[in-house]
Order: sequence, then C-alpha cells, then structure tokens
Amino acid sequence: VLFLFCAALTEHKILFLSSSYQRLTDACRALLALMFPLKYSFTYVPILPAQLLEVLSTPTPFIIGVHSIFQSETQELLDVVIADLDGGTVNVPECVHISLLPEPLLQQTREALSMVLDPELEVADLAFLPSTITASSLKMQDKEIRAVFLRLFAQLLQGYRWCLHIIRIHPEPVIRFHKV
Repeated sequence: VLFLFCAALTEHKILFLSSSYQRLTDACRALLALMFPLKYSFTYVPILPAQLLEVLSTPTPFIIGVHSIFQSETQELLDVVIADLDGGTVNVPECVHISLLPEPLLQQTREALSMVLDPELEVADLAFLPSTITASSLKMQDKEIRAVFLRLFAQLLQGYRWCLHIIRIHPEPVIRFHKV
C-alpha cells in the first residue's frame, strides 16, 4: 500500500487488476482517499471498459482498474505499475523508479499501519497480557488508517511556509514555492 501510495504521489501510472469489479472500485477509491489533503488531478477510471484498453498506452499518469480477463493485454505495458488484487502482488517494471518516503517517516508509517491492522502486535512481547484487547470495528479501523496517512502528510509538509516566497513587484503579490 505504501508503495502504491508513493507511486501515486510521484505521478506514476498505476493499474489495478482483479476479477471483482467491487474490489477494483474499492482499491482505486482507497488509494485516492489515502492522499486526502491532496487531490489526484490525472486520469482516474475505477473500471475501464474493454473497448478503451488503448487508454493504457497514454503518456500521462493514471489510476485505472481493469478486469483480470484482460491481463494479457496489459503485459506489454513497460511503464505501468500493476497491482494484482487477486494475487496480492505489485509488479514494477525495471524502467520505473519510485521514490519512497524518507526513512524515519517510512518506518514510523509502517509501524503505525501494522498497529492499526494487527493490534495484537502491540502486546505480543508482554509477559502479562492486558485483559482488554479489542479489535477495532471496520469503520474505526478506516478512520485510524486515514489518521496515519494524515499524520504522515503533516510530518512531510511541516515547515513548508519557509519555502514560500512573496514577490511584491507585481500589482498583486505573488506567492511562489521555492525550496531552498
């Protein structure tokens, strides 16, 4: 999930394959939801019809879902990250380089996600287990996952105001982002 998240943030082509239309839609929507404060502004098609498979050759980034019966048509795509939802695999071609999160944030996010998805890990090493270990409901788990990614964005973007430069030579001031 973090790999696909980083691929979407760095504007790569992402293709979801599944035999379930519901799973395709859920996966595409989930990836967009994890990017919450940001909005995905490229091509987004949760279920691509068979007649439009040539769209996969477009040069622009996209998030597209395709039924797995068309998997043979997607094999020749050289610059597309393919996530097989039925098999649970992510295939990244050799020519695609995806920048991951900076190291302290990557490890913190992995740990936070593992605690949300498997809360028993938090107390696995304790000699005496607490009497109340309850798994979160699906709705609460969804909120906890969103909170992990929102915290990640807050950590990534903290201090961004130091990179804003106000140019006052125009009739109205212009704010420009300039990383020092």
